[in-house]
Amino acid sequence: MTDYTNPVTATFELQRKSIKQGQQALERTVDFQHRVGEAVIDGIDSQQSAQQQAIDIQQTVIHAALDTIEASVPGSEQTVEELRDTVDEQYEELLANHQEAFDNIVESVDDGFDTYDDLTATYVEALGEQIDVALEAHEELEAPVIDSIEELDAQTEELQGQLEEMQNQAQDVSEQSVTNAEA
Repeated sequence: MTDYTNPVTATFELQRKSIKQGQQALERTVDFQHRVGEAVIDGIDSQQSAQQQAIDIQQTVIHAALDTIEASVPGSEQTVEELRDTVDEQYEELLANHQEAFDNIVESVDDGFDTYDDLTATYVEALGEQIDVALEAHEELEAPVIDSIEELDAQTEELQGQLEEMQNQAQDVSEQSVTNAEA
């Protein structure tokens, strides 16, 4: 009897490993996407800091220009001081709006990623449960398939034996016919 169980068993094992590797790949992809989300939020924080520094530099440049005007134009002290106050108020309002805008962006992105993380966690968990059920069914299917293959193999061997016996009988009959014909 030919032993088909090793290749069949190996095939079943390979299929289960492939399913598990697919599940692990999905989990790594979800983890990677989570890390990308964190990097996006960090990037937004860095962008906010860079923009705030640019605004601070612009304000400093305007103050330097006003200082130059005040030093070079006699009698402009009060006008320059009023301009300086107006500029400072506008920059203060700009920075407050800037902070609020970035806070809203970070909050929205963070909420979006939290929702995404929750959904993907639920999906991965449900998929894991489905894969566990599929693997159990797959394992339960293995034994009957192997039994069927072994039964088919036994039947094939039996038929092969019967065929060989029939061929031997046919050959005997043919030889007897030749012997009878010669006699």
